Amino acid sequence: MSDVRSRENDDLDELDDAAVDAILAADAALQAPPTQAWRRRTGIEMVISGALGLIASFVLSIDALKLAADPDAKLGCSVNAVINCSTVAQKWQAHLLGDFFPNAFLGIAAEAVVITVAVAIIGGVRFPRWYMLAAQGVYTIGFVFAYWLFYESITDIHAVCPWCLLITATTTLVWAGLTRLNIREGHIVLPGAAGPWARRFVASGYDWFITIGLIFVLVLILLVNYGGSLFA
Repeated sequence: MSDVRSRENDDLDELDDAAVDAILAADAALQAPPTQAWRRRTGIEMVISGALGLIASFVLSIDALKLAADPDAKLGCSVNAVINCSTVAQKWQAHLLGDFFPNAFLGIAAEAVVITVAVAIIGGVRFPRWYMLAAQGVYTIGFVFAYWLFYESITDIHAVCPWCLLITATTTLVWAGLTRLNIREGHIVLPGAAGPWARRFVASGYDWFITIGLIFVLVLILLVNYGGSLFA
């Protein structure tokens, strides 16, 4: 009987060792640099989001030129008092660099650059750390700017532009993809145990819950503030 128990304990020890080895191997894989397949998926997500943002920026630029020629021009996205591109486009927040330079021009430049970077990533290009951190910094400014414009639409302008909302959503997705890539590749290094934890968090895909949560919050804010007026 004692021999049987001994063999059972040995088997359990072997199973425990195998489980520990599997956990350590999985953890090492999550902290390792991403595969090209993973990078390609992230690049594709960024290209799609960036392309949608670029289209929205082009439309807003055209609308800005229409309003410059005729302030009373009727825009296709001016549906009601709340969903009204004309109202938003004629506010100072839409022309931070001057009346003849709408913010949409900045969007065209930013999205064109990020699409170029994403396409290169899909092709296997690995940019140096300084370049990726510079891209992260510039696009973070754009991310904050998009959310500031959303805040101004809700609190000051009291009207929203569908194309602007699309840009806010796509900017969120592109920024999340760029941040995901920089954390996974070790360009963004958090101090102490937070570094490995962040890489595991991103590699496991949990950051998508935060990204989707941000977009959900935007939709919720719109519904709480305007409710049925959005569809009136």
